[in-house]
Amino acid sequence: MAVSLPDNEFGNRANIVRLDNIRISPRKLRVVIDQIRGKDVSEALTLLTYSDRGAARPLIRLLESGVANVANCIDSWNIDDLIVHRAFVDEGPTMRRFRPRAQGRATRINKRTSRVTIVLRPDEDEERGPAKDNTQAEA
Repeated sequence: MAVSLPDNEFGNRANIVRLDNIRISPRKLRVVIDQIRGKDVSEALTLLTYSDRGAARPLIRLLESGVANVANCIDSWNIDDLIVHRAFVDEGPTMRRFRPRAQGRATRINKRTSRVTIVLRPDEDEERGPAKDNTQAEA
């Protein structure tokens, strides 16, 4: 089931980036997506850059594209305050191939594809200001 994403308060979807039919299985992509969900964009890019997983490379390009979209289309958002608000992976179409087996049989090989969606938002904590220090000074 496809998830419908609402427009942002500006009436456009510049903060939502999608990558469709990427030829990596959803299971492998979800491991990487779970690491960056809720993180600051610069921290997420650093995690992806130094990740050993091959699934991180297309996600770097997707995240950089989302930041560029926000910078060009939504002037009131500061790109330094962006966080990965939502990030999820859905299954795409599965390519089915057949491998010959013994005694004239054949087994199916599923080559899975994925759809990745990343939603960027400004961090609300940044707008409220720094957190107050509740420690008391010792006399």
